[in-house]
Amino acid sequence: MIRIYLKQAWELLKQNKLFSTLYIAGTGLAIAMTMIMAMIYYVKLAPVYPEVNRQNTLYLTGSCFEKGPEGNHQVVRWAVSYKALQEWFYPMKNALAVSAKLANGDWSENSYIQPADQSGDFHVNVRLTDPAFFRIYAFRFLEGKPFTDADLSSGICTAVITDELARRLFGTTEGVVGQTFRLNYTDFRVCGVVRSASYLTSKSYAQLYVPYSVVSDYREPKYGAPFLGAFSVTFLVENGEQGVALRNELKDIVRRENLANPDDWQVSFWEQPTTHLVSIFQEYVSEELDVWATVRQFLLVLLVLLLVPALNLSGMIASRMEGRLPEMGVRKSFGAGRGTLFSQVMWENLLLTLLGGMLGLLLAWVVLYAEREWVFTVLDDWADAVPEGMEVRVAGEMLFAPLVFLAALLLCVLLNLLSALLPAWNSLRKPIVSSLNEKR
Repeated sequence: MIRIYLKQAWELLKQNKLFSTLYIAGTGLAIAMTMIMAMIYYVKLAPVYPEVNRQNTLYLTGSCFEKGPEGNHQVVRWAVSYKALQEWFYPMKNALAVSAKLANGDWSENSYIQPADQSGDFHVNVRLTDPAFFRIYAFRFLEGKPFTDADLSSGICTAVITDELARRLFGTTEGVVGQTFRLNYTDFRVCGVVRSASYLTSKSYAQLYVPYSVVSDYREPKYGAPFLGAFSVTFLVENGEQGVALRNELKDIVRRENLANPDDWQVSFWEQPTTHLVSIFQEYVSEELDVWATVRQFLLVLLVLLLVPALNLSGMIASRMEGRLPEMGVRKSFGAGRGTLFSQVMWENLLLTLLGGMLGLLLAWVVLYAEREWVFTVLDDWADAVPEGMEVRVAGEMLFAPLVFLAALLLCVLLNLLSALLPAWNSLRKPIVSSLNEKR
């Protein structure tokens, strides 16, 4: 019976080309917009290469140091110092790995490579970090290995580079380990080559990774506070329970430090370290995230993207059902029941919705890939332009997310069925005589 319904629906689709085109296009646009929004957050939140441990990754990106009485009160907000890393964070027991990143403007924003062929300096994105970084993020090494703790301690100029940068520098990704290149007029030796991450995985992305000890003053604290500096810290935990234990351990460290030095700088980390989910939606680490406000915002967006098109489609279906009343009257007179006719209308609507879903999926993929340099930041409060020389790569695992598509499609199918339910039911309730006498 379902096969017959679908065959009839296909014939009606070909007979009513204008209605079918508008219906499929309307459904496709609704699904495309929903898919684009869903995929933007899928890329931000899902375990994609190399950030496959997002669920168990915690971040500490800021700190607050206060000192002095009310009349001469000083407040400084930044990150933490090398001393804090050594005394507080690296020794923490409730973490599988602890990694630090040094924020240095001269290196992060103004690093240039001087090619051996003297073809001209070009800008690169550099991450100043430590060996634990490669235990938190699952980079695929095509050759070599990460720099070591000994490299970090000695301040040796070594680097892990991406395959894209390797091809640009050496024309290949093979036999690259051991070769040298000039970065900021200093010779660096390649110790490993990794598969490139996407610029969209902002927690781990760079074109080359070097020990933070290559910066001469990395041990120096800032603003006279011994634990204030430019390091942010990333933690890998086993599960949520260990994450809670980690926060409690940090609170104990802060409490002991503040009690031991009541007349010195008093430190606070707010509710850090934060989960990856919170870090995406929290604008400032010092503010408390309003979860319900965020949920309401997304529900409103979904309402606009799905419910408004569904209402428009409901009006189209109502108009179409009025035109089909004589047909329904004839079928009733030959014994077709209301339930049979209703099932046929629903299957026709489902076929059109599925076709619209396929169209919407293709549209979403085209937009996400063709406009990838800006579309993934369209929902950000503070979106930064892609730096010159950085390519926004969209891997297959970012676009081909079956569960996301199925969820969006099921939601649209539900809304489209509801949009067809009332018009179809009202039309089929009319008596046979009224249906047969209805003008086309």
